[in-house]
Formats: sequence, C-alpha cells, structure tokens
Amino acid sequence: MKKFLIYAMNGEKMCFIHALLNALDLNEKGHEVKIVFEGKSVTLPPVLYAEKNPLYKKALDKGLVDGVCLACSRTLGVEEEIKKLGLPLISDMFNHAGVRPYVEKGYEVLVF
Repeated sequence: MKKFLIYAMNGEKMCFIHALLNALDLNEKGHEVKIVFEGKSVTLPPVLYAEKNPLYKKALDKGLVDGVCLACSRTLGVEEEIKKLGLPLISDMFNHAGVRPYVEKGYEVLVF
C-alpha cells in the first residue's frame, strides 16, 4: 500500500471536504494517510469542530490529522484555538509545515 500526505492549503470548506473525503477513502482502502493544514486552511479546524462535522471527526478519530502550520495559525489569528483543539502545531520549515519530512518517509504529496 502507498503513503499519502494530504497537504491542505485552501481555506474554502467545500474544497477541504473533498480533501477529507479522499483521505478517508484512501485510508479505508488500506493506504497510510496524513493530513496537514497549511496556508488559509488553518482557519478550518475550529469551524469544523464547532459544527461537529462528521467527516472531520472521523478523520480525527482515525488519527489522520497530523498537524497545523504554526506560522499560518499565528498570521491568521487561530493559534490559540488550534492549541485548545489539541492539534499539533508544525514548524519544521521556517515556522511553516513543510512536506520534506513526509517525502523523506515515502509519502506522495497531494495538494488541496
């Protein structure tokens, strides 16, 4: 089976729902999947949590959400909300969440 990183950049909820659908589908077919929130998408976890989005909850329960970009969370004013949600803040690439650590572990990167 393959390993996939769903690298979410877009802050549009509808776009991210498709990222979730793909992550869950790939995972259910036996692939290893990680989701990273980067760019404007960092604003979505508080929204999805507040609305009790079932796809987001399922991805969390399955351990698919790997973390959220620290720099973008700070810039977009959601860092404290992300911390309250208990999501890891990733800062390996100049305080942003880089793809290199995943690529080095054999993940194929899918950008949404």
